[in-house]
Amino acid sequence: MERGAGRRAEKRSPYDVFWAAPESAAVWDQLPVPVLEAIVRSDEKRLAVERSRVSPELREKITTPVYSVADRFASWERLVRRMEPGWPGGDFYPVSAYGNDLDSRDVLDEVMRALPEEAQAGVLGRLLERLDARFRAASVPDASRSLRPWVRPTKEVPDVELAEWWRRRPAREPWV
Repeated sequence: MERGAGRRAEKRSPYDVFWAAPESAAVWDQLPVPVLEAIVRSDEKRLAVERSRVSPELREKITTPVYSVADRFASWERLVRRMEPGWPGGDFYPVSAYGNDLDSRDVLDEVMRALPEEAQAGVLGRLLERLDARFRAASVPDASRSLRPWVRPTKEVPDVELAEWWRRRPAREPWV
């Protein structure tokens, strides 16, 4: 069966959120209905936030959140793949995008805590664990905070409270 066929086909937009994120795509097709329903509720909250930030003329035209749960997983996977040996490169990836991807990873923690235990202990939680492990393998500690002039979290918190990914840098810089 083709990806997206069946019960979820009508929920996908023409934009393929999972471009260059095959593991996330495969997991999405395995998610149980209660987890998908919880993700839809999370995305609805995010959509309300995104709509509140635009003019009334644009508000009703926005039907899906730019920063959906699926998009955040796919973005995290794409970053990890970019950092690993073998990424073909050639696509534009500025250092500012790295900061956005780290911020998205922060939000994934919040999202996962809000989802049912079935999501945390199931295929979605295992996907996040695998991607995090691959991130650690493709990055090195950044004790000197060498990226801090260009990459900063959007939340103001002391460095010691930042998640692990903020204290690491790619072993192979994807923006070079």
